[in-house]
Amino acid sequence: MRTDQSLVTHLVASTGLTEAEAARVVEDVVSFHAETVGAYVRRRHGELKTYGHKNPEIFARIADELTSRVVAAPPLTERQLRRLVYG
Repeated sequence: MRTDQSLVTHLVASTGLTEAEAARVVEDVVSFHAETVGAYVRRRHGELKTYGHKNPEIFARIADELTSRVVAAPPLTERQLRRLVYG
């Protein structure tokens, strides 16, 4: 992955981070947001199931979360969310 040097320079100037620290932050954030919709849905489903949430609540919550992702996913129905989890 190529780091956006202008963003690194901006972070160094605005936060006091070193260049290496700023580059690591940029790489971490980009990596976090590079997760595919399918991977995100499966990960969040597993996390929420672990804490005892039920599927109707889980799928409504995930659908809502997807609207606020940096690269927003298209609207997904509960059936589409289920298919991403269960195949």
